Amino acid sequence: MSDLDQLTQSLARNLKRWRGERGFTLDALAARSGVSRGMIIQIEQARTNPSVGTTVKLADALGISIATLLDYEQGPQVRLVPSEQAVRMWSTPAGSSTTLLVGAEARGPLELWAWTLVPGDESASDPHPSGTVELIHVTTGELTLVVDGKPHLVPAGTSASFEADVPHTYRNEGDGTVEMTMAVAVPPAG
Repeated sequence: MSDLDQLTQSLARNLKRWRGERGFTLDALAARSGVSRGMIIQIEQARTNPSVGTTVKLADALGISIATLLDYEQGPQVRLVPSEQAVRMWSTPAGSSTTLLVGAEARGPLELWAWTLVPGDESASDPHPSGTVELIHVTTGELTLVVDGKPHLVPAGTSASFEADVPHTYRNEGDGTVEMTMAVAVPPAG
């Protein structure tokens, strides 16, 4: 297969994939990008090699880089994040903290967090966008999870899920440290 054929196939596969990931119909992508529906169909069927300008318009409309749209890689992508590259997002002088371990953009942001809450500390959150779901698993201690004003005790070994479009607070009312893992799934924008 020539380089041009490989590029055409990659573009066809990736355009179809990212259009699906974003939930865009052919007409919606055409309207967002200014590229005709017919041209998008031809690209997705690997029947044409669009200009650089057309490719840039499509990448911009999908909210991805042109490099991502033209990526030759086939199969699932694996992204490793070493512990030293995890991002500390919140901490208190007493020793509580949250660390963003890894995230993804497939079908909206998806994040995995590691939490430590020392006795007496808490972290309050404003409501997230409608459709946001949080999953938690407490590995040490007992978490008091307050969702829309109602407290829920979550002891070590217990998991919980909730819709996070209401105010919520993570609180340690016990004598020992709380350690937990949390995943946050946010629906795609627009």
